[in-house]
Amino acid sequence: MNVRVAFALAAAISTVAVPPALAGAAPVPGPAVHGHHESAVWLPARDEQISFVVEGTTTYGTLHVPARRRGERLPAALLLPGSGPADRDGNQPSYTPNTLRDLAGELDRDRVATLRFDKYGTGRTGLGAWAGRPQDLDYPAFVRQAAAARDYLHRQAEVAPGRVALVGHSEGGMTALVLAAQRRAAALVLLQPQALRMLDLLARQLHDQTRQLVEAGELTPEEGENVDRAVDTAVSNLRGGRPVDTTAMPAPLATLFQSLAGPNRRFVLTDDAVFPPDVARRLPRTPVLLTCGTLDTQVPCHTTDQLAAVVGHRVVLPGVGHLMTTADGTFSPALTRELSALRW
Repeated sequence: MNVRVAFALAAAISTVAVPPALAGAAPVPGPAVHGHHESAVWLPARDEQISFVVEGTTTYGTLHVPARRRGERLPAALLLPGSGPADRDGNQPSYTPNTLRDLAGELDRDRVATLRFDKYGTGRTGLGAWAGRPQDLDYPAFVRQAAAARDYLHRQAEVAPGRVALVGHSEGGMTALVLAAQRRAAALVLLQPQALRMLDLLARQLHDQTRQLVEAGELTPEEGENVDRAVDTAVSNLRGGRPVDTTAMPAPLATLFQSLAGPNRRFVLTDDAVFPPDVARRLPRTPVLLTCGTLDTQVPCHTTDQLAAVVGHRVVLPGVGHLMTTADGTFSPALTRELSALRW
């Protein structure tokens, strides 16, 4: 069977695995009083490289503060990246879409301060205290790291008390949801979020790829059924704590499941234990923006149906993919409008 385009690992794990300055807004001129310009009371936008310590690990990030009046305190947002080795800007070692950096730039236009950080295993933070035992790193550790970042943002002099939103993309959306259920946020923004259990979402992605390959003649229907059966069996064995047999899988799939069942097993199972719609039922009263994109093949809109039913609202972004961009790579204007309309 020809699987040369099947199951590209980057696509398969991009929603399930582990300082450039902003182009930010120019300083806003101050009011004119008695014919004299008072622009001196305005401070220019700035990026500040920051760090905080959580559970023995120094976490590094970027605090962006838009132009503001001297002494003014602004609404703020903690930005949480997607899965895998996505750093503070939303970039991976060989892939640089600048997802979160661009998002920070969009929020700057509405004069929202932002904090984004290198989570465990990425950027300047690296594995930190987990360096000698990466197999022990679990999903709750990432949630605690994000909680420490939220608390750091709350303490900043430029941030208005009680006006910190949680904004998460992909897996970061699920993390934002978990944090908001633990402690009320000023607003919750879930951008193309992981809205199902991790392994359920992975299985759907792989089944979709298999179906497309069968339709394209790359696999026979019988071969497609065998691949689907192998995926479902591997997921069941992972969840059941049993060995995962990859001998009947195409090589890329075998590599993926060997990784999930090997050094990443603890993270995978603790992430998979979270069912986002159940978490959403515990949310305190919070403004929520939930989005999905019609061109998103990693988190298709139908995977957010159950979560949307719980939060009561979902914005479908026509012509937008998983990275919140249109087909030409432009940050979605529709999403920009939705973000501007959400006030906290």
